[in-house]
Amino acid sequence: MNTQIEENQELIEQTVRDFANRHIQPFVREWDEKQHFPIEIMHQLGELGLLGVLVPEEYGGAGLGYREYVSAIVELSKIDGSIGLSMAAHNSLCTNHILLFGDEDQKRHYLPKLATGTWIGAWGLTEPNTGSDAGNMRTTAVRDGDSWILNGTKNFITHGKSGNVAVVIARTGEPNTARNATAFIIDRDTPGFSAGKKEDKMGMRASETAEIIFQDCRIPDSQRLGQVGDGFVQSLKVLDGGRISIAALSLGIAQGAFGHALRYAQERQQFGQAIARFQAIQFKLADLATEIEAARLLTYHAADLKDAGQAVTTASAMAKLYASEVSVKAANEAVQIFGGYGFTKDFPVEKYYRDAKLCTIGEGTSEIQRLVISRNLLR
Repeated sequence: MNTQIEENQELIEQTVRDFANRHIQPFVREWDEKQHFPIEIMHQLGELGLLGVLVPEEYGGAGLGYREYVSAIVELSKIDGSIGLSMAAHNSLCTNHILLFGDEDQKRHYLPKLATGTWIGAWGLTEPNTGSDAGNMRTTAVRDGDSWILNGTKNFITHGKSGNVAVVIARTGEPNTARNATAFIIDRDTPGFSAGKKEDKMGMRASETAEIIFQDCRIPDSQRLGQVGDGFVQSLKVLDGGRISIAALSLGIAQGAFGHALRYAQERQQFGQAIARFQAIQFKLADLATEIEAARLLTYHAADLKDAGQAVTTASAMAKLYASEVSVKAANEAVQIFGGYGFTKDFPVEKYYRDAKLCTIGEGTSEIQRLVISRNLLR
């Protein structure tokens, strides 16, 4: 590994760890119970350069790579997966979509605001009736001279209420036809663009998830991202990087849950000795440590491929699939090791248990990842 990258990674890890312990850890339970999105924390992450990790310096970003980006998400997610999720969605989806496919005017207008945390970004693909079936989306954009008129609803949108700008994919062709979707950048104050219901979630409760609604929302053609009909192809490329960030999120949650379980097993006394002395507990810890390390290697392998400009579709799907399922297992076993206390909110592992499940669903379910991997293997 490049020495400069290694130094950057270590510096970011320490910076994020210190920030999370000071500004996030004391409020994790309060934010979770109130389902409060701490937007002030997002602005502070922006000041640290963590909301534009991948954005070149000329556009106000940190100009770093995926290895450093993964490290930052992991460290945040060890403390609170909700904040890790919000950082990931802002960077990988909204900001990265504009970085990859925006024209020069769009990049210079939006990226400095997003990279510095002055603005918070949202990204809209999923709809109430079309999750994985994105080709059948119902949100439409109809051309009207030099404008487009959008109508429809997107749901499960991170920062759907608080985001200042959203990248939205709308159908511009017939359902279930090739090249039938186009991406647009839409500012929050655009008439006809509003937020709908905020979801009351099982986990990741401090990361805002809400509907966004378009009712005769008129935007100029200058807000179109790329060519008409390229929206879904763009989305797949954006999701290739996004899945690396969800693998990092999963890895951080798994490491956080494991760390608590390891410490508790050495402190908890039963039958005159620490429960870590019992082979049943030792084997749980050994299996988790091994699987978390495998998830770490898959995740950083995908990050390294991305930084090298190589194809990452299979690698990112593998990392996301494996790390997310390890995250669920690690949280489950952590609760088991804590026993009855693990089922209470007085101890932290029940939150990891609730948060982890989202990782197997968001940005493509485990089933979709297996589909992506198998199709590439059999191509």
